[in-house]
Amino acid sequence: MKRRHVIIGSVVASTFFVGFGGGVIFPILPSLGLVLGISPALVGLILSANRFSRLVANAPAGILVDRIGTRKPFIAGLFIQGFATFGYVIALEVGPPEGWFLAARVIWGLGSALVFATAYTIAADVSPSDGRGTSMGIIRGGSIFGFPTGLVLGGIVSELYGTIEAFVLATAFALAAGMIAYVTVPETHVEPGEHRSISPWDVDTSLPALTIGTVNFVVLFVYIGALFATMPVFLADTGMGVFGFDEQGSAGVFMAITVVAAAVCMFFGGWVTDRHGSRMPTLLLSLGVTVVGFGMFALADSVITLAIACVLIGGGQGGTSGPMMALLADLVPNERMGRAVGTNNVFGDIGGGLGPMVSLPLAEVVGFQAIYAVCALAPAIAGVVLLIGVHRETGALLPTTAIGSVD
Repeated sequence: MKRRHVIIGSVVASTFFVGFGGGVIFPILPSLGLVLGISPALVGLILSANRFSRLVANAPAGILVDRIGTRKPFIAGLFIQGFATFGYVIALEVGPPEGWFLAARVIWGLGSALVFATAYTIAADVSPSDGRGTSMGIIRGGSIFGFPTGLVLGGIVSELYGTIEAFVLATAFALAAGMIAYVTVPETHVEPGEHRSISPWDVDTSLPALTIGTVNFVVLFVYIGALFATMPVFLADTGMGVFGFDEQGSAGVFMAITVVAAAVCMFFGGWVTDRHGSRMPTLLLSLGVTVVGFGMFALADSVITLAIACVLIGGGQGGTSGPMMALLADLVPNERMGRAVGTNNVFGDIGGGLGPMVSLPLAEVVGFQAIYAVCALAPAIAGVVLLIGVHRETGALLPTTAIGSVD
């Protein structure tokens, strides 16, 4: 038990620090792109580039994890993300900025594919079925606390000290993550010296992986893909802001509200599913909360309304993501968990990658209210897909955690 807590704590610490580099660019680049003469469509492509490169790398990363284990890919992924973050500095110092920003995001995606495939697999490896929701929630929730740190500090540091200083700070955080993992995270997935014979094209296409992947697609499309990509421009368009910050600093604060709410709900959502004995009630409720949150966001006319909408959106996203990974681990054999996580990440990255490319250009045509209204409808559809897929796999609409594989 103690060993499980130490391992999970180490993974959370590592992913927290590296998450800073992922968050720092969101409140900066949309506005910086205007200064640098980068079009909104290209800004959207840059923000999405890590997800498209991870889209290609997710399945191979999952196969690699099931083949050689978790420790080496996890550490390698963290260091790759650290060096990629430094590419933001090069983009401003050397140029052309478009090329360097794009390359940095592509490399970041390759590293994050390894990190995500390993982090959840480690949680599944060391947790019994009746504690899996809590473990997944802690890792997912704790890891994304680095993201709001990047959102807030990225926006504030860039405004108070400069954009380059914000990117240098992000690089330091990311490299620290790799060092923490190297010192503290052990191998959990294979025996020492063991290499499993797994074909490089053996991708998990089981019904649980495809069903949960579809839900992940929707959640990340509306949350990371649409909301985060449009937030700075939306605030500039409406003139709403907080604490005297412009759209960059204010966007960082509002984004951070959603992510903190998400992290809290990931932990408590996972904990509730362990105690309740079923993941589905929490998942369906969380998708419903997301619907309400985007509905409020579409109609928001004040900072208070906007903040409440951000809490609901973040809470709904968090209450979905943590328990959903636990449900995946319940339904998939342990020896295939790496590949199942890879499949799930492929779907999520398609959603998160398409979101900015679709939402930013369309917002100029149809307006922000229409974009957020569609985002309110999508999670309801995802809930129906989840119910159908889980029922076909288990024969029950609300299966218990007892269906999980034996550790």
